[in-house]
Amino acid sequence: MRITVIGTGYLGAVHAAGMAEFGHEVLGVDIDPVKIERLSQGQTTIFEPGFPELLRRNIDAGRLSFSTSLEEAAAFGDVHFICVGTPQKPGTNAADMKYIDAVIHGLAPHLHRPCLVVGKSTVPVGTARRLARLISELSPVGAEAEVAWNPEFLREGFAVQDTLQPDRLVTGTASSRAELVLKDVYSSVIDAGTPHIATDLATAELVKVSANAFLATKISFINAISEVCEAAGADIMPLAAALGHDSRIGPRFLVPGVGFGGGCLPKDIRAFMARAEELGVSEALDFLRNVDRVNTNSRHNAVDLAETMLEDSLTGKRIAVLGAAFKPNSDDVRDSPALHVAQALHERGANVRVHDPEAIDNARAAHPALNYALDIDKAIEGSELVVHLTEWPVYRQLDPVSVVGLASVPRILDARNALDIDRWRDAGWKVRAMGRPVR
Repeated sequence: MRITVIGTGYLGAVHAAGMAEFGHEVLGVDIDPVKIERLSQGQTTIFEPGFPELLRRNIDAGRLSFSTSLEEAAAFGDVHFICVGTPQKPGTNAADMKYIDAVIHGLAPHLHRPCLVVGKSTVPVGTARRLARLISELSPVGAEAEVAWNPEFLREGFAVQDTLQPDRLVTGTASSRAELVLKDVYSSVIDAGTPHIATDLATAELVKVSANAFLATKISFINAISEVCEAAGADIMPLAAALGHDSRIGPRFLVPGVGFGGGCLPKDIRAFMARAEELGVSEALDFLRNVDRVNTNSRHNAVDLAETMLEDSLTGKRIAVLGAAFKPNSDDVRDSPALHVAQALHERGANVRVHDPEAIDNARAAHPALNYALDIDKAIEGSELVVHLTEWPVYRQLDPVSVVGLASVPRILDARNALDIDRWRDAGWKVRAMGRPVR
C-alpha cells in the first residue's frame, strides 16, 4: 500500500521505517526541512537501537522517502498515519492538540480521493470523532476520508522490536471498510499471530492512556512503599521480590527509584485527569493525582538522601551524576528524573558533573548550567558523592574497585536500585540505595 507518516519524531520515524519493512511504499512527512534532509540521507535524528539499519535498508530498497509537503502526502497516500506530539498545554494538565489540528488543516483540503487518516498519537478520548467531522468539512471528498485510531505501544530502547513484533495490535474504526484497510496494512503482523483487538474509536483512544496510567500507578506504588521502608528500616528489594512472585502482580515495574519520566507517562496521566474532568467523572481518576505526587516526591527524596550522605550540606560539594536520559537505551531527556535530580542538586549549591553514554548533547541543551563529562572516569574524578540515576548497562558493569581511587570520598547513592551494592561496599564505597537500610 502507499502510506504516509506525518510527523517524523521518535514515534513517526520508527513507524515509517517499520511500515516500509512490511513492504509498503512509505512517505515520511515533517515541517522541519533539516530533519527531512537528514532522514532522506539515512541519518538518524534519534538514538534507538536497530533504527539506523532499519532506516537505511528501506531507503536503499526504494520503499521509504521523505518530504515536507502535506499536498504531496495527500496525492501519494491511501493511508495517512498521524504521529505528531501531544504535549502538555502550558498552564493546565490538558493535552495540547495544536500539532494534530495543524496536520488536519494542512492535509484535509488536499484529499481528493477516498483514504483513511489514522491517528497514532496519544490523545484525549473523543478526538477521533472531532477530527472526522473536521476532515469531512475540509476535504473535497468529505466523509470518504475516514478516520481510525491505532495507538502505539512503543518502549524507547525497544521501538524497532515493538514496531515489527508488537505484543498487541489495537485498531479503532467507525466502519467495516476502515477495519479491512488496517487489516491489510498490518497483514504481516496479524499473520504472525499478534493479538488483534478491533474496537470502536473511543475505546482505542482510551487503551494507550489507560495502559500508561496503570504502569505509572505501579511505579509510584513501589516508590511509596520504598518511602515506608526507608522510615521503618526495612528493605524494599526483597519486599518487591516477594510481591513479584504473586502472579496477579508480577515483577515488572516493581524496582523502586526516582520514578518515571520521558515524553509519555507524566503528561499522559495529567491529560487523562483533565479529560475525565471534562467528561464529569474526575473522581474516577483522583488516584492519579497521588500517583503524580509520589512520582515527584521520589525525585525530591533522592536529593534529600544525597544531602544526608553529604552531612546535610550540598554547598560546594562535588557530585558525579551517572545518567541523564530518562531511561537507558535512549537519548531522550524529556522530563528526565535524572536531570531533575541533577538540576536540584546544582540549585542547592553542589558542583554537579553529569555523564551519559548517549544523551549528553540533549542534556546540555536542556540544562546548560550543569557540567558534563564524556568519560565516566572524568565524571567521578574528585567527587565526594556519585549518584546513579539512569540504569545504563555500562554503570551496572562498572568495576567499583577500578574507580574507588578516583573519588575524593568514595560514596555512592544508587537511586535506581540497579547496582550490586554489596560489591560496591566490599570495594570500599559507602553505599546508600532508595528504600534500603543503612549498613
